[in-house]
Amino acid sequence: MSAPQNLTDLYVEELKDLVSANDQMNKMVKQMASKIDDKDLSEMLDDAVAGIEEHSKTLRDMLSGMEEADKSKEHCKGMEGLVKEAKAHVIDEDISDEVRAVAAIAQYQRMSHYGIAGFGTAKAFAEALGRDDHIAKLDEIVDDIYGADDFASELAERSVNLAAKQGD
Repeated sequence: MSAPQNLTDLYVEELKDLVSANDQMNKMVKQMASKIDDKDLSEMLDDAVAGIEEHSKTLRDMLSGMEEADKSKEHCKGMEGLVKEAKAHVIDEDISDEVRAVAAIAQYQRMSHYGIAGFGTAKAFAEALGRDDHIAKLDEIVDDIYGADDFASELAERSVNLAAKQGD
C-alpha cells in the first residue's frame, strides 16, 4: 500500500495490520498451549485461540465490506517481535513447567496488550470516520481481549506464579 493519504487510509491499514497481528499471535498461542502442562492455563490459551480466530474473521468481514480496502496484505512487525520473544521464552527455553507457565502468561499478556492498543486505535478511527457499522464490533473485541487479559492475571496470581515460586 502506498503512504496513507487520509484517515480512511490509516484505518484500512490499521485493520490489515490487526489481521496480520492476530494471525501471528494465533500461531504462537497454539504453540504455547501445546507446551503447557497446567490444565487451566492450557484451556485458557485454547479459548484464546478461538477468540483470536473469531476476531480475525470479524476484521476480514469488515475489510471485505469496505470499498476503500485494496486486497494487499500488511505484515505486523510489532507482533512479529512479540512472537519472536514468546518463542524464545516459552517454546525454546529449557525451563521447568512451572516457569514456562509463568512465561507463557507474561508473553500472552504482552501480545494481548498490543492487540488492545491496536483495536482501541481502530475503534477511535472508526468513530472519527462515522463507521457505526464497525464501532460496536471493535468495542466488543476490545472487551473480549480485556476479559481474557484479566483472567490471565487472575490465573497467574492464584496458582501459576505460586507454583513457579515453589521452585526457588
